[in-house]
Amino acid sequence: MKLLACNSNKLLAQEIAKYLSLKLVDAEVKTFADHEIFVEIKENVRGEDIFVIQSTSYPANDNIMELLIAIDALRRASAKRITAVIPYFGYARQDRKVAPRTPISAKLVANLLTSAGVDRVLTLDLHAGQIQGFFDIPVDNLYSAPVFVSDIKQNFHNDNLVVVSPDVGGLVRARAIAKKINADLAIVDKRRPVAGVSEVMNIIGEVENRECIIVDDMVDSGGTLCNAAEALLERGARSVHAYITHGVLSGKAHEKIANSKLKNLVITNSIQPNEQNLAVKNIRIINIASLLGQAINNIAQEKSVSTLFD
Repeated sequence: MKLLACNSNKLLAQEIAKYLSLKLVDAEVKTFADHEIFVEIKENVRGEDIFVIQSTSYPANDNIMELLIAIDALRRASAKRITAVIPYFGYARQDRKVAPRTPISAKLVANLLTSAGVDRVLTLDLHAGQIQGFFDIPVDNLYSAPVFVSDIKQNFHNDNLVVVSPDVGGLVRARAIAKKINADLAIVDKRRPVAGVSEVMNIIGEVENRECIIVDDMVDSGGTLCNAAEALLERGARSVHAYITHGVLSGKAHEKIANSKLKNLVITNSIQPNEQNLAVKNIRIINIASLLGQAINNIAQEKSVSTLFD
């Protein structure tokens, strides 16, 4: 087993390598002056079980091309098996036709990865579970829930918690965490008049004088999250916290979070945080390297991955 890191999240790759007591493959992943990407594997990988670690976050297109070119280089170097470890799977929100003559870009990315020569995919909290069906190769979709549950139990020591799903689509995720921490459940009824803009219409569930924990798979612009926090406080919530797997945090999201009524936003390092996000006092990052490392080890040893969540 060997680990190859592309450029999108080298810190996470190093943490995974440290957890597995491995060194990263010696490789050069660079960009020419005209922005063409070049990958050179500088050690023998013939017959090896290779895991390529790359989140397809911003800049999404460059990071996807890096991953595809790295896979092609490994395939031509006769690697025995290539697993794409994609902690954050970009284009996952484009998982269906939302209007006439629109693409299903998540399926296109799946086709590109398969055509490049990847043998299996390991990812974390896909935005839509059906994306696993877009691939004709094995896909292991990990869940951040065990990491979140452990952190919540360490930081909250009362029985007045309620887990909040920011929309109906995230209900299954929120219910699973609520069950693990023995908390009640609430749902935010929201509408999207246009893409990227949300309006909170109603809160379903009892939140008055309760500590609310919003659970979701990703936070991008931060608008939905901040609006939900404000609505919960207006309904009498004592405080609002959030546990979100992928901190996309594009544009001025860090400013929205810093100026919001959120007490804490906890995100994982599936996307490498930038200095702006690290400087926000109410953003905290937890490490998911051990979860990914355990899954990689199980795959390499042909063991079950689902046992990590039993």
